[in-house]
Amino acid sequence: MSSPLRFDRGHTDDLMAFLMAGPTPYHAVATAAARLEKAGFRQVEETAAWDATTGGKYVLRGGAIVAWYVPEGAQAHTPFRIAGAHTDSPNLRVKPQPDTGSHGWRQVAVEIYGGTLLNTWLDRDLGLAGRLSLRDGTHRLVNIDRPLLRVPQLAVHLDRSANTDGLKLDRQKHMQPIWGLGEVHEGDLIRFVAEEAGVDPADVTGWDLMPHAVEPPAYLGRDRELLAGPRMDNLLSVHAATAALTAVAGLPDDEIPYIPVLAAFDHEENGSQSDTGADGPLLGGVLERSVFARGGSYEDRARAFAGTVCLSSDTGHAIHPNYGERHDPTHHPVVNGGPILKVNVNMRYATDGSGRAVFAAACEKAGVPWQTFVSNNAMPCGTTIGPITAARHGIQTVDIGVAILSMHSARELCGADDPYLLAGALATFLAG
Repeated sequence: MSSPLRFDRGHTDDLMAFLMAGPTPYHAVATAAARLEKAGFRQVEETAAWDATTGGKYVLRGGAIVAWYVPEGAQAHTPFRIAGAHTDSPNLRVKPQPDTGSHGWRQVAVEIYGGTLLNTWLDRDLGLAGRLSLRDGTHRLVNIDRPLLRVPQLAVHLDRSANTDGLKLDRQKHMQPIWGLGEVHEGDLIRFVAEEAGVDPADVTGWDLMPHAVEPPAYLGRDRELLAGPRMDNLLSVHAATAALTAVAGLPDDEIPYIPVLAAFDHEENGSQSDTGADGPLLGGVLERSVFARGGSYEDRARAFAGTVCLSSDTGHAIHPNYGERHDPTHHPVVNGGPILKVNVNMRYATDGSGRAVFAAACEKAGVPWQTFVSNNAMPCGTTIGPITAARHGIQTVDIGVAILSMHSARELCGADDPYLLAGALATFLAG
């Protein structure tokens, strides 16, 4: 029988289903929660008193989820092993007054979220998904997963310079999707979405809605060695961490020396500063309450945090065959080469030499190859939840991920083997 901590191409098949089920952060965490429930985890409410029971638990807040497994015999000062990720992706988001249009076209007013590649949203069939906030304080998820919207590109006949001087898009004027013909009437879009969700439009008092590409993920290449799909930055990591945590929770409790944790945050793509972002109090609050629920003191909390390690998993850049000069000349991560260790001495990534050793040990134990990513000195380096987690909680944090192409596109590309290699490394790390 194969080890429950080893994964194969079936994991990548499952990732494709996870991507389709998660068109928004709210859907992604709901899908992750359903998988945790199936593995025996139970939801705990933040407004309720927590107890010292062992087993799997999770907290849902908006587009974020924190889940953890307390094995029998865990003490109040037992350290945590955390797999961190984020649930949001750069995209278009519906404005508070969404009904707009001109010249006989009905359109949807959208705002640009994060650093999305605008041109990848052009001439693409888009659905609409998100959550509706109702008058009674509850929320209803909605997913209109069929061609509904489209951002039409200007014909080359009317923009002869598009292929010579480069496509220039005005974020306000050129990115408003069309969704029909006729006169614009205030409230039409939300009435339509409410009816699709099966709720009375009069009960809808707020919404968080975003278009999404309806084309499903697909294997690509002669030997199907590549995977193309939406929102891999960073649902690929959320999926891997969820699979890793449920696998570890299936081990005998006496084989789990730490408390394994999944922490998937929202709003990483715009700075993480929200109550569901990594720069908010969610993770620290959950970890502290877990310590205190097991009878721990502040001293126990300090001891637990001092021994805790977090692997912050996010996608990184594979070397691009058409733009090799944009990469560091001595660091060339390739797809299907295994997860990457992300390093930046200016702490845009939280990795240091000690963290490198932790990651290398997990990969070696899991039998997983790994690579190193460093930015070209002449190119600005992005960042992740890693430095935020390290600084906010005083937790040793290591930045890792999977190398992809077309990052922040509406449709990204990775190696078909890398998702399950990442999951194997994460599971081995969580298991200690």
